[in-house]
Amino acid sequence: MSQMPTNINTIQAVNFALDDAMAADANVIVLGEDVADGQEGGIVGVTKGLSSKYGTSRVRSTPISEQAIIGAAIGASMVGMRPVAEIMLMNFTTVAMDMIVNHAAKLRFMSGGQTNVPIVIRTMTGAGFGTGGQHADYLEAWFAHVAGIKVVAPSNPADAYGLMLSCIRDDDPCLFIENMPTYWNPGNAPERGVAIPLGKANVVRAGTDVTLISYSRRVQEVMVAAEALAKDGIACEVIDLRTVSPLDTETILTSVAKTGRAVVVHEAVKPFGVGAEIASRIYEALFRELKAPVQRVGAQFCPVPFSKPLEDAFVPGVADIEAAVRATLK
Repeated sequence: MSQMPTNINTIQAVNFALDDAMAADANVIVLGEDVADGQEGGIVGVTKGLSSKYGTSRVRSTPISEQAIIGAAIGASMVGMRPVAEIMLMNFTTVAMDMIVNHAAKLRFMSGGQTNVPIVIRTMTGAGFGTGGQHADYLEAWFAHVAGIKVVAPSNPADAYGLMLSCIRDDDPCLFIENMPTYWNPGNAPERGVAIPLGKANVVRAGTDVTLISYSRRVQEVMVAAEALAKDGIACEVIDLRTVSPLDTETILTSVAKTGRAVVVHEAVKPFGVGAEIASRIYEALFRELKAPVQRVGAQFCPVPFSKPLEDAFVPGVADIEAAVRATLK
């Protein structure tokens, strides 16, 4: 086991997690476009070095066919393997929706519990690089709406490592969402070999005035907003969901019951999003205890723009989060 640096980025974190999982279990395999070292270990090098270490039979570059990648992963999982299948960009999961929704997510149910599908679908997304409307969507709400699949969205390298380990060990399919614009941001290294349980949120900042709920990249903007609001005497409690589905409703409700106010922030478009589900659960459980309506902050309801100024206006920023918090305090 190679030495892990004190500070790592998400690319390194996922690579370490895959390496550790493959070393511990010969049934863990990796497949996807360009994942082997002959193709540089993926377009940003997440799987770099793994095929040289474990061989191309366990780290296999595939043709450009998302449906075939997921289909092969499902088939391998049914005979005892634990595949980690990379779909290069989240928008490209649409090509494999039949395999993901009708097969991976439902085979345990359709077989009466006789068949498990322990696959991990790694994919990246995120606005900020001018990649346009077909390369940067957050589609997590689609998959959270499907029974039988877990949806994971880490916000930092340490969580990416621990959550990936849990996803690989899980007996059901997991969608693991990586945020491309934050791939290179450094963070504290995790404890080697320690998994983070799925479905358990993390309270990353304590507060008493309002609860901010987010996941993936937007947690960073939420933390910046919370720090700025603190200068005005507003104490924000910040929850990093880490797992979108299953949702840690208990942690959310415990916090909102204390603060009486909630703001949900995500990069996905605002209408019909995860924020709406969270707001609904808060209203159902805490309606009479709320001091203000739940606020939702999300992207504009349009495709991701290519133009940099339009792209910046499309995604929710710190100012949007601050405005939503202040609205709950009026």
